Amino acid sequence: CGIRMTDRPVFSVQYHPEASPGPMDSYYLFERFAEAMAART
Repeated sequence: CGIRMTDRPVFSVQYHPEASPGPMDSYYLFERFAEAMAART
């Protein structure tokens, strides 16, 4: 659960993605973050 802005590279989650239920279940969040950072360089 979280929010995402459509006009800016911003998103959030409302839980600890690194802890529950497992790190691979939140992999897409870390991948999305890495892609957003790569696009800004």
